[in-house]
Amino acid sequence: MSQFFQLLIYGIQIGAVYALVALGYTMVYGIVDLINFAHGDFLMLGAYTAFFTCMFMGNHFIICLLMSMLVAGVIGIITDRIAYKPMRNQPKLSALITALGVSTFIQNFCRALPFIGPIPKAFPTLIESKNIAIGDITITTTQILLIVLALALMLGLNFIVNRTKVGRGMRSVSMDRDASALMGININRTIAITFFIGAALAGAGGVFYGIMYPALEVSIGSFLGNKAFIAAVVGGIGSIKGAMWGGMIMGVIEVFATNINADLGFGVAYLVLIIILLFKPAGLFGKLVTEKV
Repeated sequence: MSQFFQLLIYGIQIGAVYALVALGYTMVYGIVDLINFAHGDFLMLGAYTAFFTCMFMGNHFIICLLMSMLVAGVIGIITDRIAYKPMRNQPKLSALITALGVSTFIQNFCRALPFIGPIPKAFPTLIESKNIAIGDITITTTQILLIVLALALMLGLNFIVNRTKVGRGMRSVSMDRDASALMGININRTIAITFFIGAALAGAGGVFYGIMYPALEVSIGSFLGNKAFIAAVVGGIGSIKGAMWGGMIMGVIEVFATNINADLGFGVAYLVLIIILLFKPAGLFGKLVTEKV
């Protein structure tokens, strides 16, 4: 039983990272109707930002976290402005291909940079971890901190979306962009804010991932981005609640599957995706929408 709870805690920790990244996927899809396959790369950029912030400013966790969120958020806005904004009135396939191209460009551009390159880097120690024993279960202070901070960021997003003027604008644009424009909502500004928030959350996820697995390489963005995308679809793409729960569910399932066999983790994620879509095509918390052609 102690092993069960040990694995559960670890699964929630990983699931929290997946959830943070999945939120960006689902926010952008809900407003722009775009699957941003470059979103996982914002996580990678956030992790590298924390790495270089530590080099120049010391191992200050909060400073590294805030810098990572800021840099990832700004890059998210720039990506939208340069790559996605011109595609808004184009066929969805064009936007999808653009997203794949952006992801490939970011990864190869980072590999070409002399201070990043293709060689993995060791992520610095930002938090001094201590073990806390609760009966036969051992939990670290790092696990507690990361889970609490991830939940705080999710609750903060939920507050912004449901309780603020910016959030009301996001919800309005997601329902009807043309009607929102007629009501005076600045569509481009709302979309830019959405990209900033989504990318900032991915940047935070990059820091958390670096703390859990202290080895940085450019490909972590696409690797984790795929898992987070699965989590978003399982929860219901376009549903913030679905992204949160989808991330947690995928994290827990992956950890338990890996405990059985190290090669099962990623494969089980796709198996769960297939099963969910067979019985709930819109995901656990998504809603089927009929599009007029």
